Amino acid sequence: MALNAIAYLRRYWQLYALLILPVSYFIIFKYGPMYGIIIAFKDFNFFQGINGSEWIGFDAFKEVFSMSDFYKTLRNTLMLNGLDLLVSFPAPLILAIMLYELNIIWFKKLSQTILYIPHFISWVIIGGIVYQVFGTQSGMINNIITSLGFDAIPFLTNKSDWLITYLVVGVWQSAGWGTIIYLAALTGINRELFEAADVDGAGRLRKIWSITLPSLKPTIVTLLIINVGHMIAIGFERPYIIGNTAVRDYSDVLSTFVYRIGIESGQYTLATVVGLFQAVVGLVFVLGANYFSKKLADQSIL
Repeated sequence: MALNAIAYLRRYWQLYALLILPVSYFIIFKYGPMYGIIIAFKDFNFFQGINGSEWIGFDAFKEVFSMSDFYKTLRNTLMLNGLDLLVSFPAPLILAIMLYELNIIWFKKLSQTILYIPHFISWVIIGGIVYQVFGTQSGMINNIITSLGFDAIPFLTNKSDWLITYLVVGVWQSAGWGTIIYLAALTGINRELFEAADVDGAGRLRKIWSITLPSLKPTIVTLLIINVGHMIAIGFERPYIIGNTAVRDYSDVLSTFVYRIGIESGQYTLATVVGLFQAVVGLVFVLGANYFSKKLADQSIL
């Protein structure tokens, strides 16, 4: 058996050689830094280093779990990610189906390009755009509203209005990029299925419901598992840049909490504890979502 493996390796050594660079990347930049997790169990001192710092066991975990700010940021993280899952997750799917159904090729390509552009814009720039468009005093939308004689809407200072603005901006920034995955999956659908549906007299909506969506089911489930795995993790830029002190009860999330206690306060041990907590819970969410998706797939087969 070992001889067969050696012979196989000699025959396809070029394929294994191509793996050297990506595997090295993951070892150096992904698995190597995992050694820093030990900071969560030590009273980390920057000058003494990781090995020289005093071992404190789970004392830092007890301190973090006793902080009220931790539970507030955890609640906000789950709330924002949950709402994002409900609002932002279906958006790329709907856009992809709409683009796929278009018959005018030049308009389809132009629409795809326009929808993709926001993904490549920095959140710093997006934050500036948000304040220029939704600002209470000088925002473009409120200038139009006040010129018509109505009161300005506090998009960025009222909690509920800020939450809606946060979700809308997220959809605008991410939906176009997400359509790429669905469009790639749509191109793999056998066109004979649609031709057979036309012969049977099926309309466009019936073909979408009976052919397009079932064909996209594996892609939808895979992306859903990935998104559920990110429920406890949240990017730093979006809530930090769009948020402000007036809406901190909603905009303060785990990533901004780690920034405050880790970077601003220098409490690296507590910041590492929160990061480790996010990683472990995220892993549990991914495994749980994968388990339930397989159960649902088995039931559908039966």
